[in-house]
Amino acid sequence: MESIQQEVEEAVRTLRAGGLILYPTDTVWGIGCDAANAEAVARIYALKGSENKKAMLVLCASADMVVRYANRAPGIAFEVMELADKPLTLILPGASGLAENLIPEEGTLGVRIPDHEFCRRLLRAFGRPVVSTSANRSGEPAAATLADTARGIVEGVDFVVDPRFEGHPTRKPSSIVAFTEDGAVRIIRE
Repeated sequence: MESIQQEVEEAVRTLRAGGLILYPTDTVWGIGCDAANAEAVARIYALKGSENKKAMLVLCASADMVVRYANRAPGIAFEVMELADKPLTLILPGASGLAENLIPEEGTLGVRIPDHEFCRRLLRAFGRPVVSTSANRSGEPAAATLADTARGIVEGVDFVVDPRFEGHPTRKPSSIVAFTEDGAVRIIRE
Protein backbone atom coordinates (compact mmCIF):
# COMPACT_ATOMS: atom_id res chain seq x y z
CA MET A 1 0.00 0.00 0.00
CA GLU A 2 1.45 3.36 -1.02
CA SER A 3 2.20 5.88 1.69
CA ILE A 4 1.14 9.51 1.51
CA GLN A 5 4.83 10.39 1.00
CA GLN A 6 5.11 8.12 -2.07
CA GLU A 7 1.89 9.60 -3.46
CA VAL A 8 3.21 13.16 -2.93
CA GLU A 9 6.51 12.26 -4.65
CA GLU A 10 4.69 10.83 -7.68
CA ALA A 11 2.46 13.93 -7.90
CA VAL A 12 5.52 16.22 -7.67
CA ARG A 13 7.31 14.22 -10.41
CA THR A 14 4.23 14.66 -12.62
CA LEU A 15 4.06 18.42 -11.95
CA ARG A 16 7.79 18.92 -12.61
CA ALA A 17 7.43 17.06 -15.92
CA GLY A 18 4.68 19.51 -16.97
CA GLY A 19 1.89 17.02 -16.31
CA LEU A 20 -1.60 17.40 -14.90
CA ILE A 21 -2.76 15.83 -11.64
CA LEU A 22 -6.22 15.11 -10.32
CA TYR A 23 -6.11 15.52 -6.57
CA PRO A 24 -8.18 16.01 -3.42
CA THR A 25 -8.20 19.40 -1.71
CA ASP A 26 -9.86 20.82 1.41
CA THR A 27 -12.95 21.60 -0.71
CA VAL A 28 -13.55 19.52 -3.86
CA TRP A 29 -11.39 17.45 -6.21
CA GLY A 30 -9.13 19.60 -8.34
CA ILE A 31 -7.14 19.51 -11.53
CA GLY A 32 -3.65 20.81 -10.90
CA CYS A 33 -0.41 21.70 -12.64
CA ASP A 34 2.70 23.77 -12.06
CA ALA A 35 1.34 27.34 -11.91
CA ALA A 36 4.50 28.60 -13.64
CA ASN A 37 4.14 26.26 -16.64
CA ALA A 38 2.06 27.96 -19.37
CA GLU A 39 1.79 24.78 -21.49
CA ALA A 40 0.39 22.82 -18.56
CA VAL A 41 -2.04 25.66 -17.77
CA ALA A 42 -3.18 25.60 -21.43
CA ARG A 43 -3.79 21.84 -21.15
CA ILE A 44 -6.12 22.44 -18.17
CA TYR A 45 -8.08 25.07 -20.12
CA ALA A 46 -8.45 22.58 -22.99
CA LEU A 47 -9.51 19.78 -20.65
CA LYS A 48 -12.13 21.99 -18.97
CA GLY A 49 -13.29 23.52 -22.27
CA SER A 50 -12.79 27.04 -20.92
CA GLU A 51 -10.25 29.86 -21.11
CA ASN A 52 -11.67 31.64 -18.05
CA LYS A 53 -8.62 32.84 -16.14
CA LYS A 54 -10.84 33.88 -13.23
CA ALA A 55 -11.84 30.24 -12.67
CA MET A 56 -8.28 29.12 -11.91
CA LEU A 57 -6.68 29.70 -8.55
CA VAL A 58 -3.44 28.49 -7.03
CA LEU A 59 -2.76 26.71 -3.79
CA CYS A 60 0.17 27.96 -1.72
CA ALA A 61 1.92 26.32 1.22
CA SER A 62 2.17 29.48 3.34
CA ALA A 63 1.71 33.24 3.51
CA ASP A 64 5.40 33.53 2.61
CA MET A 65 4.72 31.69 -0.65
CA VAL A 66 1.66 33.86 -1.32
CA VAL A 67 3.62 37.15 -1.10
CA ARG A 68 6.24 35.87 -3.54
CA TYR A 69 3.53 35.53 -6.24
CA ALA A 70 1.02 38.25 -5.22
CA ASN A 71 3.45 40.99 -4.35
CA ARG A 72 0.96 43.83 -3.81
CA ALA A 73 -1.32 41.99 -1.39
CA PRO A 74 -2.44 44.24 1.51
CA GLY A 75 -1.64 43.12 5.06
CA ILE A 76 -5.35 42.88 5.92
CA ALA A 77 -5.68 39.97 3.47
CA PHE A 78 -3.33 37.87 5.59
CA GLU A 79 -5.22 38.75 8.76
CA VAL A 80 -8.48 37.61 7.12
CA MET A 81 -6.74 34.41 5.95
CA GLU A 82 -5.53 33.70 9.50
CA LEU A 83 -9.04 34.17 10.94
CA ALA A 84 -10.89 32.08 8.33
CA ASP A 85 -12.56 29.02 9.85
CA LYS A 86 -13.46 27.47 6.48
CA PRO A 87 -11.72 27.29 3.08
CA LEU A 88 -11.16 30.80 1.77
CA THR A 89 -9.78 31.90 -1.59
CA LEU A 90 -8.33 35.40 -1.73
CA ILE A 91 -8.14 37.40 -4.96
CA LEU A 92 -4.98 39.47 -4.55
CA PRO A 93 -3.28 42.20 -6.61
CA GLY A 94 0.24 42.07 -8.00
CA ALA A 95 0.38 38.59 -9.54
CA SER A 96 3.87 37.79 -10.77
CA GLY A 97 6.23 34.93 -11.47
CA LEU A 98 3.56 32.56 -12.78
CA ALA A 99 2.31 31.51 -16.22
CA GLU A 100 0.93 34.54 -18.08
CA ASN A 101 -2.10 32.56 -19.28
CA LEU A 102 -3.09 32.05 -15.63
CA ILE A 103 -3.26 35.74 -14.77
CA PRO A 104 -6.32 37.81 -15.79
CA GLU A 105 -5.92 41.28 -17.34
CA GLU A 106 -6.25 43.07 -14.01
CA GLY A 107 -3.13 41.26 -12.77
CA THR A 108 -4.74 39.51 -9.83
CA LEU A 109 -4.16 36.03 -8.44
CA GLY A 110 -6.64 33.76 -6.68
CA VAL A 111 -4.85 31.98 -3.82
CA ARG A 112 -5.73 29.59 -1.03
CA ILE A 113 -3.62 28.02 1.68
CA PRO A 114 -5.35 24.66 2.08
CA ASP A 115 -5.98 23.07 5.45
CA HIS A 116 -5.41 19.61 3.99
CA GLU A 117 -2.57 17.21 4.72
CA PHE A 118 -2.01 15.90 1.18
CA CYS A 119 -2.06 19.43 -0.30
CA ARG A 120 0.26 20.84 2.36
CA ARG A 121 2.80 18.06 1.79
CA LEU A 122 2.50 18.43 -1.99
CA LEU A 123 3.06 22.20 -1.86
CA ARG A 124 6.01 21.95 0.51
CA ALA A 125 7.65 19.25 -1.64
CA PHE A 126 6.98 21.11 -4.91
CA GLY A 127 8.03 24.50 -3.55
CA ARG A 128 5.84 26.57 -5.91
CA PRO A 129 2.13 27.29 -6.27
CA VAL A 130 0.00 24.55 -7.84
CA VAL A 131 -3.04 25.39 -9.97
CA SER A 132 -6.30 24.23 -8.46
CA THR A 133 -9.46 24.31 -10.49
CA SER A 134 -12.52 22.16 -9.95
CA ALA A 135 -12.40 18.77 -11.66
CA ASN A 136 -15.20 19.33 -14.16
CA ARG A 137 -15.90 20.61 -17.66
CA SER A 138 -16.80 24.29 -17.72
CA GLY A 139 -20.44 24.82 -16.74
CA GLU A 140 -20.82 21.44 -15.04
CA PRO A 141 -20.95 21.02 -11.25
CA ALA A 142 -17.67 20.65 -9.33
CA ALA A 143 -16.69 17.06 -8.49
CA ALA A 144 -16.97 16.57 -4.72
CA THR A 145 -15.37 13.11 -4.90
CA LEU A 146 -13.24 11.16 -7.34
CA ALA A 147 -16.29 9.01 -8.13
CA ASP A 148 -18.17 12.20 -9.18
CA THR A 149 -15.43 13.15 -11.63
CA ALA A 150 -16.29 12.72 -15.32
CA ARG A 151 -14.33 10.01 -17.16
CA GLY A 152 -13.02 12.54 -19.69
CA ILE A 153 -11.41 14.53 -16.88
CA VAL A 154 -9.90 11.45 -15.22
CA GLU A 155 -8.53 10.25 -18.57
CA GLY A 156 -7.23 13.73 -19.44
CA VAL A 157 -4.74 13.97 -16.57
CA ASP A 158 -1.37 12.27 -16.12
CA PHE A 159 -1.69 11.20 -12.47
CA VAL A 160 -4.70 10.59 -10.21
CA VAL A 161 -4.04 10.77 -6.47
CA ASP A 162 -5.35 7.83 -4.49
CA PRO A 163 -8.71 8.81 -2.93
CA ARG A 164 -7.46 7.34 0.37
CA PHE A 165 -5.70 10.69 0.86
CA GLU A 166 -8.92 12.69 0.50
CA GLY A 167 -9.09 13.62 4.19
CA HIS A 168 -12.23 15.49 5.25
CA PRO A 169 -13.09 17.98 2.50
CA THR A 170 -16.04 20.38 2.75
CA ARG A 171 -17.27 19.02 -0.64
CA LYS A 172 -18.19 22.51 -1.77
CA PRO A 173 -16.22 25.35 -3.36
CA SER A 174 -14.45 27.84 -1.07
CA SER A 175 -15.62 31.32 -0.17
CA ILE A 176 -13.95 33.99 -2.31
CA VAL A 177 -12.92 37.44 -1.11
CA ALA A 178 -11.18 40.02 -3.32
CA PHE A 179 -8.77 42.64 -2.00
CA THR A 180 -7.40 45.76 -3.64
CA GLU A 181 -3.91 47.06 -2.96
CA ASP A 182 -5.28 49.65 -0.51
CA GLY A 183 -7.13 46.98 1.47
CA ALA A 184 -10.67 47.41 0.12
CA VAL A 185 -12.61 44.14 0.33
CA ARG A 186 -15.29 42.60 -1.91
CA ILE A 187 -17.03 39.31 -1.16
CA ILE A 188 -17.43 37.35 -4.41
CA ARG A 189 -18.77 34.03 -3.10
CA GLU A 190 -19.81 33.29 0.46
